Amino acid sequence: MLQIKNLTVKVNEKVILDNLSLDIKEGEIHALMGQNGTGKSTLCRVLMHDPEYEIVSGEILYNGQDLVKLNTTEIARAKVFMLSQNPIAIEGVTNAEMLRTALSEVSDEPINIFKFNQKLEEICTSLELPIEFIHREINVGMSGGERKKNELLHMWMLEPQVLLLDEIDSGLDVDALKIVATSINKYYEKFKPTILIITHHNKLLEYIKPKYVHVIKSGKIVASGDSSLAKKIENEGFKAFNINGLGNNE
Repeated sequence: MLQIKNLTVKVNEKVILDNLSLDIKEGEIHALMGQNGTGKSTLCRVLMHDPEYEIVSGEILYNGQDLVKLNTTEIARAKVFMLSQNPIAIEGVTNAEMLRTALSEVSDEPINIFKFNQKLEEICTSLELPIEFIHREINVGMSGGERKKNELLHMWMLEPQVLLLDEIDSGLDVDALKIVATSINKYYEKFKPTILIITHHNKLLEYIKPKYVHVIKSGKIVASGDSSLAKKIENEGFKAFNINGLGNNE
């Protein structure tokens, strides 16, 4: 479903991703782990076509489409969704207004306001968010944990088929992390999306269990394996992996 082939990316003339390749089949959960500054979050931003990142070479294929040739709006319409580690605040636009507009962009039928509001309220209850968040400006005046839950509210309403989880565990306490992870697991059980988890901690992966774990260093994937690889990182740190692939598939 999602193929990244020989991707090289620059920011301000500095190479961040270096000939990176990754193949994620439909409905699989993959985790990409690495230290800060290794290119983890860069990959998410490139997948969403952030204009600050220059794609030097390579392909990003999603269901046969080359995402490199699509803009961010077109990628979002293709049901690709990123949950950010630092969701931005948007003043003057409420959650309800944004979601109605977004849903109308991808639907040939008018939005049923009663069903729309009912679904919003049900999702807020499941996320332990106050119902009034429906009419709050997007992430304005919200804590870090509330912003992450607000992103999940958007996810459940928009029903994407590819989830990019960009260090969503950042800044969450234990209780909030459980709520966020439980919600994503329920979403996976219902819709079976393809998921790429970006993290440098094993804790999130104890809740959302990936089929494959990859280690990135200096813009390259230097090791791949099953979930036991995350445990190895927890026990030994990233020093167990070098640029030539030490620890690969161990």
